[in-house]
Amino acid sequence: MLVLVANLGSTSFKYRLFDMNDETTLARGGVERIGDSHSRSTVQIGDWTDCVEAPVADHGVAVKACLEQLTDPEHGVLKSASDVAAIGFKAVHGGRISGVFRVDDDVLAAMSEMNEAAPAHNPPYIAAMKTMREQIAGIPLVAAFETDFHRTIPEARKTYAIPSEWTESMHIKKWGFHGASHRYIATRSAELLGRGDARIISCHLGGSSSLTAIRDGKSVMTTMGMTPQTGLPQNNRVGDFDPFALPLIIARTGLSLDEVLQEMSSRGGLLGISGKSGDMRDLEAAADAGDARCQLALDVYVEEIRRHLGGMIVALGGVDAIVFTGGIGENGVRTREAVCRDLEGLGIVSDPAKNSAVSGEATFHDVSSQTELWVIPTNEELIVARQCVGLLQ
Repeated sequence: MLVLVANLGSTSFKYRLFDMNDETTLARGGVERIGDSHSRSTVQIGDWTDCVEAPVADHGVAVKACLEQLTDPEHGVLKSASDVAAIGFKAVHGGRISGVFRVDDDVLAAMSEMNEAAPAHNPPYIAAMKTMREQIAGIPLVAAFETDFHRTIPEARKTYAIPSEWTESMHIKKWGFHGASHRYIATRSAELLGRGDARIISCHLGGSSSLTAIRDGKSVMTTMGMTPQTGLPQNNRVGDFDPFALPLIIARTGLSLDEVLQEMSSRGGLLGISGKSGDMRDLEAAADAGDARCQLALDVYVEEIRRHLGGMIVALGGVDAIVFTGGIGENGVRTREAVCRDLEGLGIVSDPAKNSAVSGEATFHDVSSQTELWVIPTNEELIVARQCVGLLQ
């Protein structure tokens, strides 16, 4: 069974084609600058790569271009587009629905109901799914919601202290996100540790970051709440914030509530603290050059990770492994070292030399550490492909 997994941005489309008989990647590629006259389409199939610069009007056209690349007579891996059993999407927020579903009118309606909670994610996915349903008939579209992995979190850890009717009628609770990544870490960690009952803390650190506590392969606590805007500071999103500060900001700036929220979701986070960048590489370089605000951004990021890490260790009653993944988790030597610093009293001891030498899947704990420290590159697309197969079967 062949499954195409789509990862959408407002102006981008990335994909991976899997042969689910052995879970191998047959091809990968994507389109950048959708809707621009300088759209760029790329594909990699084995040793063959191709790049084309030509206008791509919308996501539906992007998928068609992708399928044309995959069915290329000389280099393609498909005889026809109908060889694809499904196109899977790493969908974000469905509110009243959470799981894996064939994309239909009700799924699109449920996503639309949560547009205010996920303004950067839901609208482009909805638009793309509608376009694809119209332009690519015959191939099932499957939405795998990020919130699904966190359904096992106890109610006491996902209920806000708000009037109960708000919780029940508007689905306001701590949903959690990055579900595909944390699910992959749960699965892969169990394989690497040789046990399915391990207490794991998955640290998905990147442009968007979250931590999840995992026991017996299931999520039992996570940092993100009702929306992907919450939890740790993101590259340009605020993270946890006291909502009662909003009236003061509105009064002092003259901005509307919508304008303040837009600022907090686009000029907040590490970018907001530093005033320069939300990119970890830029921040580290500037901090090394003596920029105090960039150093503060790095310090705030690490302190928030450590704060949530401590709560999760308590919730799990200890921790067998801490796993770092995502762009920063996999490549951020300094971040990993700072997060694990001075935790010997908790049985967490990193080895600086091993940490600096990490490449791909690797451990970096000291021989004296009671907790294993891992770097594991995530594979969200493979998780979505597996979920597609499960639904179709």
